[in-house]
Amino acid sequence: MSDFTQIRYAVADGIATITLDRPDKLNAFTGTMMAELIAAFDAADADDAVRAVIVTGEGRAFCAGADLSAGAATFDYDNRADNPRGASPVRADGSIDYVHDAVRDGGGRVTLRIFQSLKPVIAAINGPAVGIGATMLLAMDIRIAADTARFGFVFARRGIVPEACSSWFLPRIVGIAQALEWCFSGRVFPASEALAGRLVSKVVPAADLIAEAMRIAREIADNTAPVSIALTRQMMWRMLGAASPMDAHKIDSRAIYSRGRSGDAKEGVMSFIEKRPAAFPETVADGMPDFYPWWEEPQYG
Repeated sequence: MSDFTQIRYAVADGIATITLDRPDKLNAFTGTMMAELIAAFDAADADDAVRAVIVTGEGRAFCAGADLSAGAATFDYDNRADNPRGASPVRADGSIDYVHDAVRDGGGRVTLRIFQSLKPVIAAINGPAVGIGATMLLAMDIRIAADTARFGFVFARRGIVPEACSSWFLPRIVGIAQALEWCFSGRVFPASEALAGRLVSKVVPAADLIAEAMRIAREIADNTAPVSIALTRQMMWRMLGAASPMDAHKIDSRAIYSRGRSGDAKEGVMSFIEKRPAAFPETVADGMPDFYPWWEEPQYG
């Protein structure tokens, strides 16, 4: 999409690629980048031609964290001349309205949008991923790293705390002890340690990174039903917070019943029997079941 200034968005053969594109600033995160990332995921979800999304960085970094060009006022939005929030939650009496929209964390807006994605998201981490560069990865489904990549949950070293919903995502991905060790120390660590800690699923030579991400995306795009993928993604993520396997059973049962009646299920079985590639007829635009999104029902609130 040509109207983006800090990312690039391109679609080819069913794969959308989102590239963070401030290479001279190591792809440092800004309010503009936040808005553009959200818009890119909106575009991917709205396009039935897109079957998977790859996110990577231009140049030698994935994302070096928040843009620190405002110096000491970087995170003190109310006292910045260029307040990126455009408003202040400080009341006339000096107290803070903590539910004001201007309090909301920008990184969290991005990760929540990724969390809601109908398409699988593959992170191709080409270089340093620090601060929001690390936490935005957590809502992505498959994370692969170049052997030159480095990671850092550096918040305590900057006098702030982990953001972008990472207190929910990170312990679920790597376990509470590993999450706390990385966040307590704030140190930057290599791709090999990220692999050992299960933050990434694979480390490959830098020259092979995009090809490997494309290989994974193609496997999804060429062989699976889009509606099944969209449902599976939300079922897996949302059941991480379920209180009981019975919660999963309720949704599994609805999904299996509705999918079993679909043209996709018929095509999936017959293509297997007839030993031919499947041509799934349904799209996320018109094929999502009537119980979706189930988490908005009162009993799942």
